[in-house]
Amino acid sequence: MIEKLKAWDEALFLFLNQLHLPWLDPVMLALTGRFIWTPLYIFLVYLLVKTYKKDSVWYILGLVLAVVLADQLTSGFMKPFFERLRPCHDARWEAMVRNYAGCGGRYGFASSHAANTFALAAYLWKTSKAQINGIGWLFLWAAIVSYTRIYLGVHYPLDILVGALVGAVLAWLVAWLSLIARDSWKRKTDSAATDTP
Repeated sequence: MIEKLKAWDEALFLFLNQLHLPWLDPVMLALTGRFIWTPLYIFLVYLLVKTYKKDSVWYILGLVLAVVLADQLTSGFMKPFFERLRPCHDARWEAMVRNYAGCGGRYGFASSHAANTFALAAYLWKTSKAQINGIGWLFLWAAIVSYTRIYLGVHYPLDILVGALVGAVLAWLVAWLSLIARDSWKRKTDSAATDTP
């Protein structure tokens, strides 16, 4: 069953990776970059501060923790543990993979790009969907960034899917814990304020 799943994954990768337009190469490379999204991250922090005021520190810390955990679990544990070659490092696809701008590290399971972007989207959706309009669009952003990894030849679809699931699950867990911590802290500070003579 595992071998059949891997064969389907590889076949889907080869199909998607061949859907290629020369003018789209630099666009996909730009979209996959980390620093290009800095204005988006700054805007999201601004929205959190504007929405939650003093409480925004809990949301920002939770968001950072969710992304860091997703990144470390995929890059620091899963990739060296599973040792699944990136498609651009696999000799079987040497003449077939369209790899526009380098391959990166040797192993690719699971995708840190997918884990990080879906952690961000899932955390903000879980904590802020009722307070910030349109926050669900971040899932589309995460999907586009994740797809660039297939287009550029550095990840299989299963790498992306598992990375997205890891990021989303961790984000939900961190969101739940951070909101509990926030409420506990507020109760303690409110209690201390009322006890002060």
